[in-house]
Amino acid sequence: MVHNNSYLALGDSYTIGESVPLYDSFPYQAVQLLRKAKHHFHAPEIIAKTGWTSSELADHLLHTQLNEQYDYVSLLIGVNNQYRGLLVTDFENDVDFLLKKAIHLAQNKTKHVLMLSIPDWGFTPFAKERDQLVISKEIDNYNAICANAAKKAGVHFINITDETRAEKNNLKALANDQLHYSGLTHLRWAEKMVAIILENSK
Repeated sequence: MVHNNSYLALGDSYTIGESVPLYDSFPYQAVQLLRKAKHHFHAPEIIAKTGWTSSELADHLLHTQLNEQYDYVSLLIGVNNQYRGLLVTDFENDVDFLLKKAIHLAQNKTKHVLMLSIPDWGFTPFAKERDQLVISKEIDNYNAICANAAKKAGVHFINITDETRAEKNNLKALANDQLHYSGLTHLRWAEKMVAIILENSK
């Protein structure tokens, strides 16, 4: 009997693919790529909402009935903490909790948990009236926490921030709202995830 892998994606607007069709979000595109590579996957289960901070995601997880285990779990969170100017120390605690929860849900297989870095919305047209340097510096601080927490927990950390900065003048990289990202950008994120998953499954 064929085992259909399960994948849980945790996050915020970037995870649901705000302003693009659901099938263009990186969790859905990752599953499509994995199926093309002859790996059997269910459709991803997504626990994410536009505007969620790390504590809102954590709180939602405490009150949501999930499957007991998944084959893979991804986490992308923190942009709304930065946007709202919340305490970095609280974020640090939340990330530790969220990674512990993700590892537990991934059957304690740390290499089956993938944490993605926070994109830099300071480089989008939406932020043109704001101080881009301040936004970037704050996002770097948040990403340093994510990278350290991922390293400490032994999970994968995937940098997608650099390319969101490199794409500053590429409107094809952005969704119509000029703040979130297009299916093309989500595909690149999905490809980075899939490369790790395929490497793991050898």
